Amino acid sequence: MKNFKKNLIFGFLLVAFIVVFEIVLARLGLPAWPAFMVMIFFFVAHEDLKAAPGILVGGLAGIACVVLVKQFVHLLGPAIGHETAKLLFIGIFVYSIVMLKDSIPYVFNSYAFMFFLVSALAAQVPGSNPYVWMGVELVVGAVFIAGILAIARITAALAGD
Repeated sequence: MKNFKKNLIFGFLLVAFIVVFEIVLARLGLPAWPAFMVMIFFFVAHEDLKAAPGILVGGLAGIACVVLVKQFVHLLGPAIGHETAKLLFIGIFVYSIVMLKDSIPYVFNSYAFMFFLVSALAAQVPGSNPYVWMGVELVVGAVFIAGILAIARITAALAGD
């Protein structure tokens, strides 16, 4: 019964938090998806604060790769073909994750790859702006992590833990 009470409180506060930020970001004309990806990954990491730098920096690196791949294709595409240049960039990026995940784990990780994938899809939408996504991911994503931790503390206090 104790877990039910905690889940009830946590769920209510989390939904309220999400709704408030969805409204605020919409009013500011900002996309919410980069921050929500941070939230999802933080939950996947079991709300472990040690995972936060890897999520935030990796996410930033992944979104930055959408900008970099365009430049890479622009430079090499005429010489080797646009599709080949794009695939070469992706190959280099994935290989970098494999090779550098232990030495530079905050930048080269699975979060970076997932943010790159989602950002590449989002970049197909007219008027998309990866620089705005980076700001939302970093700033609002950090606020989401702090919010989740605060909601957990409030829940514990209200549930009598």
